[in-house]
Amino acid sequence: MSVPQVQQSDFESLAQQTLLYPQEQLAPVKNQRHSLQIGLPKEVSFLDNRIALVPEAVRLLVRNGHHIVVESGAGEGAQFTDHDYREAGARIVYSPEEAYAADVILKVEPVTEAEYRYLRRGSTLISALTIPNRTQEYFSALNEKQVTAIAFEFIEDKSGAMPIIRTMSEIAGSTVMMIAAEYLSGVHQGKGIILGGITGVPPTKVVIVGAGTVAEYAARMALGLGAQVQVFDKDMYRLQRLRYAVGQPIYTSVIHTEQLADAVQQADVVIGAMRGEEGRSPMIVTEEMVTRMRTSSVIIDVSIDQGGNVETSEMTTHRQPMFRKHGVIHYCVPNIASRVAHTASIALSNVFTPFLLQTGTLGGIEEMMFANKWFMKGVYCHNGSITNAHIARLFNLRYKDLGLLLAARR
Repeated sequence: MSVPQVQQSDFESLAQQTLLYPQEQLAPVKNQRHSLQIGLPKEVSFLDNRIALVPEAVRLLVRNGHHIVVESGAGEGAQFTDHDYREAGARIVYSPEEAYAADVILKVEPVTEAEYRYLRRGSTLISALTIPNRTQEYFSALNEKQVTAIAFEFIEDKSGAMPIIRTMSEIAGSTVMMIAAEYLSGVHQGKGIILGGITGVPPTKVVIVGAGTVAEYAARMALGLGAQVQVFDKDMYRLQRLRYAVGQPIYTSVIHTEQLADAVQQADVVIGAMRGEEGRSPMIVTEEMVTRMRTSSVIIDVSIDQGGNVETSEMTTHRQPMFRKHGVIHYCVPNIASRVAHTASIALSNVFTPFLLQTGTLGGIEEMMFANKWFMKGVYCHNGSITNAHIARLFNLRYKDLGLLLAARR
């Protein structure tokens, strides 16, 4: 069978016809990668020795095109030297003004009055907020310079969890029992007893208020030492989750005044670990309960950064960490994790590094906020306005919805 021959003119005709068809074109790909300039100033408040990025994280960020400025000595309290940061690719500066000249300021504690003047107009501040210590003037000063302020205790991840609160709570929960052991000993005029239990000696009684992450890690350590642990919370689900997480039988109870009062009266150690939903923790242990506690018993109020769970609690510092009231030792330092600053800094860095890399990929802080509602929840000041409704109500400030502000800029 012969194959029909197609003439050249047929091909030409077909080609001319296809020119009339709509032609698809590749959409231009926009390179959104943005180089961040990140400043790490030295902490000056509350004797905090943590730093938000460790040298290994700095090395990774620099390799991805970002610029890191570290104030000299910023990492020394966490056992990271200027040499470590310089070797990682950071630029070491010798004044806070140079560190605060960066576009993004990343620090642990909120800025102090002395640091306000260093903030550059339109820059981004990422730090803790600790609402109970703030004043209306604090927010007014940030708004005056149109600073975008992000509280890392409000930042959520995609699952709705708060990664920095979680990781710092793990550290606090593990550390709190070491503090309790220290103050129960005779070194600080405590009861002179060991935390836990040994053969023939009744175990130490530990009461934990709250069933979150701090309670979980504190309970694990206390049980491991042989202490008798009781956990109280308002939420049955949280108590159930705690029992499952700890993995062994543990006394739990929904908070009832009489039961809690009896447990506190008999306790050697009371730990306040219940956080509030809107930045202020509930007061659970009354002063009357404290007056009935045994002399030289220990209260450690981990929630003091949100106001505290114990009525007699007053904020203290690492320099003067404890006081006595009604004969009971109170330890109310808000930044307990700073006692283990090296570990805490690595933990903070593990959380901050991925979102900084993502921020650069997306094109900057505003693009990160616009693209991720979970990150947007950490923003409380933006472009001269308060964008957190709870803070606006608490401090009688004008509120603007951040989603609307960002949408208006598009």
